[in-house]
Amino acid sequence: MGIVAGLDSSSGFTRVVVCDADTGAVLRQGYAHHPVEPKATEVDPQVWLLSLGEAASGGLLEGVEAIGVSAQQDGMVALDRQGNPVRAALIGNDKRAQVAAADLIDALGGRQAWADAVGSVPQSSRLVAKLRWMARTEPDAAHRTALVLQPHDWLVWQLLGRPARRTTDRGAASGTGYWSARTGAYRPDLVELALGHQAALPEVLGPADAAGTTPEGLLISAGTGETMAAAFGLGVGIGDAVVSLGASGSVMAVHHEAAADPSGLITSFADATGMHLPVVHTLNAVRALRGTAELLGTADLGELSALALKSTPGSSGLVFLPYLEGERTPQLPHTAGTLTGLRRESMKPEHLARAAFEGMLCSLADAMDVLRGRGVEVRRVFLLGAAAELPAVQVLAPSVFGAQVVVPQPADYAALGAARQAAWALGVARGTHSPQHPPAWQGAAAQVFEPGDDTAVGAAVRQQYRATREQVHPGAFGPGVLGQGPLGV
Repeated sequence: MGIVAGLDSSSGFTRVVVCDADTGAVLRQGYAHHPVEPKATEVDPQVWLLSLGEAASGGLLEGVEAIGVSAQQDGMVALDRQGNPVRAALIGNDKRAQVAAADLIDALGGRQAWADAVGSVPQSSRLVAKLRWMARTEPDAAHRTALVLQPHDWLVWQLLGRPARRTTDRGAASGTGYWSARTGAYRPDLVELALGHQAALPEVLGPADAAGTTPEGLLISAGTGETMAAAFGLGVGIGDAVVSLGASGSVMAVHHEAAADPSGLITSFADATGMHLPVVHTLNAVRALRGTAELLGTADLGELSALALKSTPGSSGLVFLPYLEGERTPQLPHTAGTLTGLRRESMKPEHLARAAFEGMLCSLADAMDVLRGRGVEVRRVFLLGAAAELPAVQVLAPSVFGAQVVVPQPADYAALGAARQAAWALGVARGTHSPQHPPAWQGAAAQVFEPGDDTAVGAAVRQQYRATREQVHPGAFGPGVLGQGPLGV
């Protein structure tokens, strides 16, 4: 059918992949860093365009007929009536809006009111909280704000030459805090509640819609947020969960409806296909492994993994609650990590190493059970992140999660998802694809691990972890929050 491109503008870099529109085969790739400080919380959005231009240089886009855009989520680009930024863009790692988020929760009448309105409770990273923060601390900038976009919206608008029509997609819109994935509609009253006045919002496009065509005839698809693009690039569907192993962790799954959650543990995103992506975050994942490696004096996580596999399931009774930075799931922001079960026979490096892996995975399994508690089905688990390649993770994860575990080959899945969306929009525009069915690209190459005969072992490890969690933090999840996983724990 042709050639398409997907670009992913993350917090630190831009990646571009050029793909065959029929098969998804990667033909060319480009990459460029953003010229910003690594821990910056504000950025001139022009740097995203500079990075894109560098990543796509050297004729990378030659022959491309359509482009899809994926970008970092939780960013705020506030524009005046002329379309110029009223201040630097706020990005996802800006935590200054914590008080603003709490104010919004109270102003609407509590967590249940927000869950009913938009499916999730405001967090400091949400765009609605950033608007409230700006209104309280920078009233002049808030007063001049006439249009609010996210990074992906702004990039699409720029690529199209800043037309009068501004667009977004349901995936990105679902992360604002003022668009409901359940109803598919904005709540302008929540924008006014946060900003102090109404502002223009981008039109929400359908999954296969095009945002427009450049003067050169290049079709630009709706685009989406980075999380939704990565899920689309992986090709996950109903029954699939994706566990991301970064310093912090997350568990997201494909679901047929929005999962409204008054506890605030679930962020109810829409996906890039017309389905939904409920997500649960943990504050501690690989950072627990790195902390343990430093304590034991191991050279790297590979050595920690080898040491852990010298121990036995249950780590000789050691249980590690890995809440080193406090925790979000369960909501224990001011707690610390806990190590229990110390006996003379358990005080060996290999047992502590294994307890770190078991603790990390059990914490993520708790997050997965929060989704199950809202009726989300999980039969297969995709593991993402460098730590997914560690043998200890691959050995332990299937039994702890009680499901088949898939470790995809490392790839730019957000950029691939954006390219797949571009191929979909191009096919629909040409009449060769249905708006209901995306192109069937070949799935990611992956290693597959089955729980096999170890399901009972995993159940015992989870039960040991759960008993310790309940002893140290009784009722941390509250009644009815955790669903029953396949292991009955």
